[in-house]
Amino acid sequence: MPARVDRTDDVSIRADLLVARRAQAYYARQLRGLSDEQLGEPSEIDDWSRRRLVAHVALDARALTRRTEWAATGVFEPMWTSAAERDEIEEYTATLPPQALRNLALHTAIHLDVEWRDLAPWAWEEVFTGLDGRPIAFRATVPARAGLLWKAALGLGNGGRLADAPDAIRRAIRPASGACGTLADGRHRLR
Repeated sequence: MPARVDRTDDVSIRADLLVARRAQAYYARQLRGLSDEQLGEPSEIDDWSRRRLVAHVALDARALTRRTEWAATGVFEPMWTSAAERDEIEEYTATLPPQALRNLALHTAIHLDVEWRDLAPWAWEEVFTGLDGRPIAFRATVPARAGLLWKAALGLGNGGRLADAPDAIRRAIRPASGACGTLADGRHRLR
């Protein structure tokens, strides 16, 4: 049986997918390096535990998977309708037992990657509206996900280094106190 490969032949999208997949691998290594006890400790992200950070990244993958399904089918079932609802779901998800939270992080990332791989080339050009009301081209979700994964890997505070990130990511994130970074515009958050 031949290997399955990305359906898109757009060089730019393929390059973004490679960066996102490497970011996922880096983030997963940082997460695996934490004990269950350490998972409950504060992250480098203001007012977030590591558990909350892991929940955020996992649910972001699930939300992007739903967006991918929408881009392919035209049918969209939102996970949440507001930032407040998203925050509530993330906080609840962060209370999962450590192994369940780790499994969620792994499985949502794999599902998203499969959906990206199988997405029809034309679907990458679809545009949707974000929670903030701004239009977003679906293809832009891949570099956004890569940036989130790098910020989360640093935010876990488990030895992740900004120097390990690709140049494009390092330009978007600048060092702050501790291992985490802030966005280039000075915001110290993940969204």
